Amino acid sequence: MKKISIITPVFNEEDNIVPLSQEIHEVIKLIPGYEFEHIYIDNCSTDRTIDKIKEVIKEKSYIGLIANNRNYGQIRSPFHAMISVDADAVITITADLQDPPILIKDFISKWEEGIPVVGAVKNKSKENPFIFWARKAFYKILKKISDTDLIENFSGYALYDKKVINELKKIPDLYPYVRGLIVDLGFKFEPVYFHQDIRRNGESKNNFITLFDYAMVGIVSNSKVPIRIATLIGLFSSIISLLIGFVYLILKLINWDNFDAGFTPLILTISFGFSVLIFFTGLIGEYIASIHSNILRRPYVVEEDRFNFPVQSPLNNEDALND
Repeated sequence: MKKISIITPVFNEEDNIVPLSQEIHEVIKLIPGYEFEHIYIDNCSTDRTIDKIKEVIKEKSYIGLIANNRNYGQIRSPFHAMISVDADAVITITADLQDPPILIKDFISKWEEGIPVVGAVKNKSKENPFIFWARKAFYKILKKISDTDLIENFSGYALYDKKVINELKKIPDLYPYVRGLIVDLGFKFEPVYFHQDIRRNGESKNNFITLFDYAMVGIVSNSKVPIRIATLIGLFSSIISLLIGFVYLILKLINWDNFDAGFTPLILTISFGFSVLIFFTGLIGEYIASIHSNILRRPYVVEEDRFNFPVQSPLNNEDALND
């Protein structure tokens, strides 16, 4: 039997562990001919998330846990789990149940048709309308400026063939933007469209800082356009400043005693120049920080412990039906 590993990254999701585990179990009952394992990777939760996972492990021996020794963020932790499992295909799904586990059945069906990456693309969402609009606008902008044709509204909930995982393992990137990498590596992607539900329990761990961080990783990883824009604006700003300075010099030479430029134009010019300089210095810093992180070659995460991982007893359809 082909083996499929389902990966769920978690942080303070104690109320979602049991319902998610049960829904995935029910989906497995519908898919004969495969072995499944379900691996949680915990990002140092401060609630009872780990206790809940240990409880479901006692009931379902195909569930395993990787526990990190600190919170490594929403990029490094799930990627570490993806490259740590040994399976014919890997499926990543979040714990908030916004992405319906039933889509796993569609993923596997398309995968068997020869599609190496099958992913959930949301065409509608019950989340905050402004957040949904902002995400959609970001992906449109990122797609426009990227070197590759990125997938709009791809939620990250997807199935990856083993050959895709093997290629991802070769990339020495501490903050891998997987949604962009699969396109950059040329793997065929097949979307499964769905209507995203609201979070089932608890509160989202994402905030402006985490979303901004993820957005910057996406931009830096997939586009040189911001740097080119910075260079062009710097060039044009220099030319304009030079022309303005030259004009002021001529006016002063012609009307030495009567021409008084005043401080307002000077202050406005300096303020604008510094604001542009600071913005693009920060942008360049993002690229340098990305290079610096990869040069250090730190591990994606450091594990605190493992529980029932690697899984010794994967689950198949017949076993699930007999439970």
